[in-house]
Amino acid sequence: MERMRVILNLIWLVLCGFWMALGYALAALICFILIITIPFGIASLRIANFALWPFGRRVVDRRDAGAPSLIGNVLWIVFAGWWLALGHLTTGLLLCLTIIGIPLGLANFKLIPVSLLPLGREIVRIDDPYDADRLAFR
Repeated sequence: MERMRVILNLIWLVLCGFWMALGYALAALICFILIITIPFGIASLRIANFALWPFGRRVVDRRDAGAPSLIGNVLWIVFAGWWLALGHLTTGLLLCLTIIGIPLGLANFKLIPVSLLPLGREIVRIDDPYDADRLAFR
C-alpha cells in the first residue's frame, strides 16, 4: 500500500501538486505581507504541504476550534479560498479527462473543502493512531 501511495504522490506532484502548492504559497506570502492575516498564511502553508503530497494523509476537524475559526473561514473564503477552490476544481476536471488522471481528479475534488475552510482543521497521517484518538474525524 505504501508503494502505491508513493507512486500516486509522485504522479500528483508532477501533474498538479506543485502548481497547487505554488498557489497556496502565493496566498501565504500575501497573508504574511499584510501582517494581520498571518494566521491565514500559516494555514495556507499547511495546506500547501498537503497539496504537494496528499496520499497517505487526511484532513480532520479539530475539537477545540470555535467561533474564531468560523469567522476566520468566512474571511478566508472571501479573500483567498474561492480562487484556490476554483484551481482545484479546474485541475480536477482536467485530470478526469484521462483514465489515469481520474483518481487524481477525485483527490483534487476532495481538497476543495479544506481550501475553502482551512481553519479549525488539521492534516494527519492515515496510519497514525495517536491523531485518531486526539481529533474528531470528518
